Amino acid sequence: MSSSHLKERAAQVLFGIAAGASVLAVVLICVFLFANGLPAMAQIGLPEFLFGTTWRPANDIYGIFPMIVGSVYVTAGAILVGVPTGLLTALYLSRFASGRVAAVLKPGVELLAGIPSVVYGFFGLVVMVPFIRDTMPGRGLSLLAAAVLLGIMILPTVITVARSALDAVPKKYYEGALALGADHERSVFRVVVPAATSGIVAGVVLGVGRAIGETMAVIMVAGNQPIIPDSIFDGVRTMTANIVLEMGYAADLHRGALVATGVVLFVFILLITALLNAIKKRGEVAS
Repeated sequence: MSSSHLKERAAQVLFGIAAGASVLAVVLICVFLFANGLPAMAQIGLPEFLFGTTWRPANDIYGIFPMIVGSVYVTAGAILVGVPTGLLTALYLSRFASGRVAAVLKPGVELLAGIPSVVYGFFGLVVMVPFIRDTMPGRGLSLLAAAVLLGIMILPTVITVARSALDAVPKKYYEGALALGADHERSVFRVVVPAATSGIVAGVVLGVGRAIGETMAVIMVAGNQPIIPDSIFDGVRTMTANIVLEMGYAADLHRGALVATGVVLFVFILLITALLNAIKKRGEVAS
């Protein structure tokens, strides 16, 4: 057996072990969550747990519907703020910006990706919350502050992945559109963007996952009130914030309820990812 064949075989084994370890980690997380969360759900009662509007651990009342609503609202707001801005920025950097401008903006986007969550949260607490409090109704710690802050935080993910997808579109697609008489803008929006749909949706999926799973920054600006908000100026508590705020001192059924909240969050992320992937596949079939 030649040395090159041995190296190839060793690489295959190494990659197989890495892939197996990743799958095993996911399986172990699932086993832990469901083994510790489902008994608590059964003891509380699934309808009461999912649709109850009162979270009062001191009285053994565990209803996470306000946290589910808070997570949905904050994530939806982050998508409205971050996804259009991120996609347009990626499109500009890939197809419209000059080389000099792109060279300046690209490090800025990469810097955004490297900023810790707590720094984003501190920025939101010191800058955004006082601005909202002084110019709009409410105390500033609100759904609006959390949504805008998360929209900013998902920008580097959406921009980087979407730009890579746009850059990967073969030049002949764009050149063919120009040869048929289309101008630059029409060629980009009618030919290049549809061809990059798969990668763009992947960027959106990753951005949504970042928004749903973010905790520290949300805790600092959302107000952390376990109630269903009546407006974007009210405080909210997300599922991730609920777990982090109370897991340190929780015990018995209270701890089980928090783990069960993690189960709901896990299923929630799976459903959103499956929905976006279905949209992605439908777009690929249509194209």
